[in-house]
Formats: sequence, structure tokens, C-alpha cells
Amino acid sequence: MSAKSIGIPDGTEVRIPLGKLKKSPKNARKTPHSEATIEALAASIAVKGILQNLVVEPEVDDEGAATGFFCVTIGEGRRLAQLLRVTRKEIKKNELIRCVIDTANDPHEISLDENVTRERMHPADEFEAFRKLADERGLGVEEIAARFGVTAHVVRQRLRLGAVSPKLVQLYRDGDLTLEQLMAFAITDDHARQEAVHERLPFDPDASTIRRLLTEIHVAATDRRARFVGLEAYTEAGGTVLRDLFTEDRGGYLEDVSLLDLLVTARLGREADTLRAAEGWRWTEAHLDFPHAHGMRRVYPHPVELSAEDQAALQAVQSEFDRLTEQHQTAEELSDEVDARFGELETEIDRLESKRQAYDPDDIVRGGAFVILNHDGAVRIERGFIRPEDEKAHAETGQDSSAQALEEEGVGGDEAKRDGEEGEEENEEEEEVPRLSDTLVRDLTAHRTLGLRLNLSEQPEVAIVAVTHALAAQIFYFGANAHVVGIQPVKTDLAVHAVGIEDTAAGKSWSDRHTNWARQMPKDVAGLWYFVAELDHDSRMSLFAHCTALTVNAVKLPFDRRPCALSAADRLAEAVGLDMTSYWCPTVRSYLGRVTKAGILEAVREGVSEEAAERLSSLKKADMAQAAEQLLAATGWLPMLLRTAAPQGQSEVKGSELRSQAAE
Repeated sequence: MSAKSIGIPDGTEVRIPLGKLKKSPKNARKTPHSEATIEALAASIAVKGILQNLVVEPEVDDEGAATGFFCVTIGEGRRLAQLLRVTRKEIKKNELIRCVIDTANDPHEISLDENVTRERMHPADEFEAFRKLADERGLGVEEIAARFGVTAHVVRQRLRLGAVSPKLVQLYRDGDLTLEQLMAFAITDDHARQEAVHERLPFDPDASTIRRLLTEIHVAATDRRARFVGLEAYTEAGGTVLRDLFTEDRGGYLEDVSLLDLLVTARLGREADTLRAAEGWRWTEAHLDFPHAHGMRRVYPHPVELSAEDQAALQAVQSEFDRLTEQHQTAEELSDEVDARFGELETEIDRLESKRQAYDPDDIVRGGAFVILNHDGAVRIERGFIRPEDEKAHAETGQDSSAQALEEEGVGGDEAKRDGEEGEEENEEEEEVPRLSDTLVRDLTAHRTLGLRLNLSEQPEVAIVAVTHALAAQIFYFGANAHVVGIQPVKTDLAVHAVGIEDTAAGKSWSDRHTNWARQMPKDVAGLWYFVAELDHDSRMSLFAHCTALTVNAVKLPFDRRPCALSAADRLAEAVGLDMTSYWCPTVRSYLGRVTKAGILEAVREGVSEEAAERLSSLKKADMAQAAEQLLAATGWLPMLLRTAAPQGQSEVKGSELRSQAAE
């Protein structure tokens, strides 16, 4: 039907009630508009009205008669946007819509033309246009978002992209930078830094490389220092946070590192002062990391009996804890009140139980403690360290037992003089025990040593006591030259090689085990031999194994060439049945974030399946590492360096079991 047949000339602009408009069956667009598109159109129309008329043709029935409705050939999205506004009660359902009547052109063809020949503006132009609205017209983020029907986050992203260096934006326009790379540069608005980093880039870098270079002088919000101080305290002190609007930045990057370090030092210092005042230590020191080269002897607390008051309090809270546990043992979920009460009871039980261990008052008076920032951002306290000068002050109050024993044997006059001890010459006539010459002392003790060797070689049980004594004397008594067996433990500090290893479950387990033995050691090293000798066989062997284990060093260093030792470490792993899945698992931090994408895929391929690795292959490295961590969590997969050789014929079985478990 022509426009003339309904009394309206072709090409006429008319206003038609919204309720009289329909979707044209001849529209070339079959895939419906997205909800986001309709939202954006509705927001734009609400502020600026319909900027482009709808093109419609009259609807006719089978007999060619006009139905009174009009089919929208061009502008279906705008019609849907207006219907959305009707549901929101922004306009009435019969709102008049500006339309142009077109019956001369083929509806399908002009609909296709509308969608095919239209070219979207370049994204860079869009970013700069949004920036202009903010800078020149003073529109806020929320207002811009409302006017264009997008989220405030999208507006912030476009404004940030519009603030990138014009030089880099032009490279993006010219196709020399990808949008992903431009988004990486947008992490900062410092044009000079953006351009300087661009000059340093390798050929066709990925976005993660750009972000890393732009943030290398900053501190991530996940850093232990940032977690310890807190973003709120940092910003209140005047610090600024750099945020990445295009990735999950987990809180951003702290720009003022000097301020952050100052806040960390100040708070650690306050924690150290509080500890010294509360517990009475002679000194406390705050350190970011534990000072492994402290050169001090360490003392440990010893078991003590709880007071009657504390014992009664402990029984009361333990009874309440047991009663609550019994009441709620079948509950699927605890109420907030009950859960909070459980937490309070556990804290009180821990506080009272801790009173079962106490330091000797003399050790507290002359000893100290380190207050350290743990790798998880929490405060860690290591107590019981005694400085060498405080050891000397203590030694003046009593005589060294070994020196006293030598004097009782009539030995050591010349050695005492060499050590600088002052004393008056004794009258040989007044000596009750004759002094022996150094040469004779050496001669006699050499013969005695030979006798000891012969007898000890025939008594393995005593040899175990002697070796255990020698190891324990040097491990638990700093500077104590009290061992007769010439065996020296060489201890390697693993925290130097693996950051955060002390905070792992395995690290804490070892620390607890060592502390447990240290608490049992006699206060004076002179009593150590009797302590070791009087242990039952199983306990003595356990102490021997612990001391021996502390000397194990299977760390592989790039400059350290000791293949035979590392081979022995493999044999030792087989002998003790080492299964590293009990102590280590592949996470982004421990492994997956520190290898290449190929390394991640190889791990998934081995631990899960070829298909799982293929599904991850198209992801960016950060996303790939996160996904791989989840896939490998329950598989027991280990990198080659952590695997223990299984008996022949079992390795293939174990590998298939891991893959089947992952599939389940």
C-alpha cells in the first residue's frame, strides 16, 4: 500500500503513538538487541530525546486494508527503549514518536543498509569525547553514566583511557598498539612515565608486562606491609593508591613506598614497646624480617603449674565449650551468636593454656624479643634471645661448670692465663694438687681419648648418646663448647632460599617440634649428658633424628656443584618415603605464577588431562594461573623437583590415579 492510499505523502514526518508502532517482519536484524543496548538508548533518549526519526511503513491486512498500526523498518532499538521507559513510568504508553513514512523503498533493503553502512566511531574518539564531557562541561561520572545508559565503572574506564598520553593514543589509532595494551598503560595518568615505559618495551609486549613495568616502583595492596598498615591508615596519612580499572587489581598499588615503610616501622615499634612493657623483657626490637644473623643464644619457656584460679577458669570455659559442642554437633550452620561465642571460648582457652609455659624470670630480665612482620601481614613475636654482653654479666655471678671441673682435676693454669684471666701467682708450696705441664696433659688425655674410642666403637648405644649430646649441645646451647664428639651440625637457613617458608603449615610444624624439644632441655648445658642418657630409647632416637634432620640440606643452587650430595638427597627421600603433597601444593604464588604459560599448561596436562589444558590455552597468563590452581588443587600434582621416585612399576599407577581423581 502506498502512503497516498492512507492520505499521507511518502517521506512525510509524522508523530505516531508508541502503542501504534510494531516491529517490522521485514527488518534485516534478526538477532535481538542486547539489554545493555536498550538500557543505553533509553538513558540517552531520556536526556536528549530521539535524535533520529524512526522509519515506518503502514501495516495492512491480507486484503490490503490499513490496520492503523505502523511497522518500524529503521529504529526498532529506539522503539524498544521507549517501551522500557513506559514500564518505568517515565512516559505514557501512547507517547507520540517522530517517524518518517517510507513506502517507496524496500523495507528489508533499507533496514540492511542502516546496519551495514553505518560505521562506529573509533574507540579512541569515544574515549576522548567522554573526557571532554568531564573536563569542559564539568559532568560527573554518575551523570555521564546516566546520560548514556552505562555503568559508572564503564565511564571511569573510558575517562581513564581518554587520559592516556596523546602519543600512545595516536599509536592505538594507527594500529601500533592494541586496546589491551592501551588499557595497561591507563593504570597511571603520568604521561611521561607511560612514554618512558613504552620506549623500554620489547617487541609486541603483552599487557601484563606493561602493567608490571608501570607498577615496579609501587607496592601492591596485597603486599604484607600494606595489609599490616591497612589502606585506610595509609590514605589518611596522605598516601595515594593507583588503581587498575581494567583488571582485578585486588586493591590497587600504593604509590608512596617511603610513607608506607615509615608507617610499618612506626607501628612495629609501637608493638615492640607494648610487648616490652607488658612482659618485662630487657629489650625488644622491631624488624621487617627475622634477623637470622642475630648471633644470640635463645632460651625457651618451661612447663609450670597453673594457679588454682586459672585452673578453675580453664575448667569452666572448657566445660562450656564442650556443652556447646554437644548441643550443636548436628547443626548444619551455626548462628552468628553461637559462632561468636565459640570464638571467645577458644581465645580464652588458648590464653589460659599458654600460662602452662613460662620463661625463667632471670631470662626475661636479661633477654629480649623480636617483633617481626609476618608474610601474611600479621605480627610475629619471637622471644627468649640473650645478647652476648648479657651472657657475660650473668656468668660473673657464677663459675662455669666445665672450667670448675678442670680446676678440680688440676688442669688449666696455663690456659687460664692465655684466656686473660687475672689472678695472683700461687705459691707452689701451698698447692694441694700439683699442676701438670701442658705437654703432659696433652699426652695423658691423648691416651684417654684412644681408650674412649676403642670402648665407644664397641658400644653403639652409647655412641648414639654421645652423638645426640654433641648435636643437641650445639643446636640448643649457643656458644657452648660442651661436646666431646667432633661432630658439628651445619644448619642452612631455608628462609633465605624460599620467602615465606616459615609461614607454611610445614614451617610452623617444624618450629613447634623444635620448640617442644627446646623447652625440655636442661637450663645448664652441664646437665645435657644426663638428660640425653636418661631418655628412654624411643625418645633418645627421636631427639637424635630431630637434630640430624636440622642439618639436612638438599637446596639446589645455580653456583653450587654437588651432584653426589643431591643424589644422596634423592636416596634419603626414598628411604623416608617423602610425599611432598603433604607439605606443598601448586598455587599462583608458589609455582603457577612463576613459570611460563607453557609450564602452566604442562602441569595441567600432567595433573588433569590434555583436554583441560586445551581449554586453558587461550587465557591470559594471570587467568590461566588462577584457573590452573583450582584444577590442580585436588590432584596431588608435583613438579619434577619435588617428586620422590616410586618403586619400579608404581609411578605409572600413581599418575593414572591422579588423573582419575581429577576427572571425578
